[in-house]
Amino acid sequence: MGLPIIGESIQYFSPYTEFDTPTFIKERTKRYGSLFRTSLVGKPIVVSTDPEINHYIFQQEGRYFQCYYTESFTKILGDQNSMLAYHGVFHKYLKNLILKLTGRENLKGKLIHEMDVNTCRCLHSWTSHESVNVKEAIAEMIFEYSAKHLFGYVDKEGLKKLKENYIAFSDGLISFPLNVPGTAYHACMQGRKNTIKVIKNVFKERKSSPVQHCDFLDHLLEEVKKKETFLSEEIAVDLVFLLLFATYETLSTTVTLATKFIADHPLVLAELTVINETVRLGNIAPMILRKVTKDVELKGYTVPSGWLVMVSTLSTHLDPTMHEDPLSFNPWRWEGQELHAGSKNFMAFGGGVRLCVGAEFAKLQTAIFIHHLVSKYRWEITGGGDTIRRPSVTFPKGLYIQMSTKTRK
Repeated sequence: MGLPIIGESIQYFSPYTEFDTPTFIKERTKRYGSLFRTSLVGKPIVVSTDPEINHYIFQQEGRYFQCYYTESFTKILGDQNSMLAYHGVFHKYLKNLILKLTGRENLKGKLIHEMDVNTCRCLHSWTSHESVNVKEAIAEMIFEYSAKHLFGYVDKEGLKKLKENYIAFSDGLISFPLNVPGTAYHACMQGRKNTIKVIKNVFKERKSSPVQHCDFLDHLLEEVKKKETFLSEEIAVDLVFLLLFATYETLSTTVTLATKFIADHPLVLAELTVINETVRLGNIAPMILRKVTKDVELKGYTVPSGWLVMVSTLSTHLDPTMHEDPLSFNPWRWEGQELHAGSKNFMAFGGGVRLCVGAEFAKLQTAIFIHHLVSKYRWEITGGGDTIRRPSVTFPKGLYIQMSTKTRK
């Protein structure tokens, strides 16, 4: 189980460059099987690389398991006011609120046209630059778009400062929890504090104004005003903060990965299944934690209440018994399949009642980006492109491309 307190955390969080299953998981699976015990960040954890068990864990949310984040992670994301801290009826209520923004009806009715126009404008602007860092440029586009639709924030200078705070927050999200000036953790906490202050100020201004902005914050304000409501102002502000972070960080990584994979495999240009294959091989969320709420039996072993289980979604996506030649980027593997998010062989968006509420939003934005990129532009990678996992994927040197508009024949 490793060293006292830290357990095997050093081995687990060691960075690596391949898209393959990390050595930590490989070695222990080979030695102990698809279910093994370890200790990470001071907690006893059972790791599952078994697709059947992983699916079972997701389906038993609320009965044997509940969503879990480490104490330091939860503190950074908002402690007791965070939507991450809620389960059951209240979580379902928050999920339905979010779907007013990211659900299919709103996507088809309002957001798809704005996404399309916004993406076209962004890509066209790239042609005027000698080289563009895709990760940074797409993150900026998504950040501005999301800030506008979440809480109507469009001030250019304000957005620049807000994004700087989010970058500090993101960089320190997985860091040693030492809250003193000069540390990544301190910068992370300050970034969150500054961002929350901006959102609170907008919330305060909206409360005293009759003007409708037709954004997500309008929905939250209406909910807060109701006599019988689950929603407080603190939770509403925290919800906006988390949604802005989730859309900007994970979606920009997905789009950057898609760009890299398409550049490396030009024959897949016309394949819509590129999105499925990108999130399968990219494994942006390589693991998901759940807390055992009462003793549960898994493959003949009893896991005690209070322990944690780690669902290794990465292991499912790279399992050769489920995906032929799993380390190859092959969008054609999905042809003819009616793919359901949260199925036994595809867990990129989680599963069960905690299935990612932004999945449709993310897939639509990625599809629009890919469509315009490959149909209207010539482009090539000019620098960067290397990835490092710690354990989520990052581009330490970015991904630079040079673009020009295709000539119409």
